Parts: sequence; C-alpha cells; structure tokens
Amino acid sequence: MKPGLRRTMGSKWWLWRGAYFLIMLRELSSVFIAAYLVFLLVLLHKVREGPAAYDAYLDFLWSPTMIVFHIVALAFATMHTITWFNLTPKAVVVRRGEERLHPALIAGPNYIAWVTVTALILWIVLK
Repeated sequence: MKPGLRRTMGSKWWLWRGAYFLIMLRELSSVFIAAYLVFLLVLLHKVREGPAAYDAYLDFLWSPTMIVFHIVALAFATMHTITWFNLTPKAVVVRRGEERLHPALIAGPNYIAWVTVTALILWIVLK
C-alpha cells in the first residue's frame, strides 16, 4: 500500500464477522432500552394526570404494535444483560495468590442474583 492511502471500509463492515454483528446488536439494544425507559416515564406522567389519562395510555401500551415492541425490548434487554454478565470476568480481575479466579466464580453470582430477583418479582406480582 502506498504511503498516505487508507483502505476504506464499507458501511456493512459489521456484517463480515459474527462477533462484529453481536457487538452492533448490543449497541442497538441500548436504543430499545432507552425507548422503553421513555415509555415508563410517560406512564408515570400519565398516572399523575389522573385515571382517564392513565387508562388511555394503558390502552395504547396494550396495542399489538406496542406488545411487539415490549417483546423486542425484553429480548434486547436480556441479550444486553447476558453480554454484560459475561464481560464482567474480563473487566474485574480477582486473584487468589498468583492465580486468577475462575470466570464462572465472578459471573455466576450475577446470574444467581438475576434469577433470584426475577423470581421474587414474579412471586410478588403473581401472588
């Protein structure tokens, strides 16, 4: 390659490898999570406006389009959580003497806490 020339990358560079694709999906998941948080903030605002506004907003949230959005947002939130938990052992290096702690011992408690909190919430909601 001649000096001063750079190889350009197309706009679909992230489709070349599975790992790149997963990274881009993880980044996209942030958009859905942020949008979901906006819907929750609007819900709080509608609660403050009164029962009529709240009921109208609940009808909107139960529309087929919004149900699909909720499912997609849940899938992205789950993927985001799993990739974050799997990244934890790489970001947090814990040593016992000269040896690194096994990654499962670092990521495992995150998964246990996730399942425990989920079970607790389901128990409260379905009680």
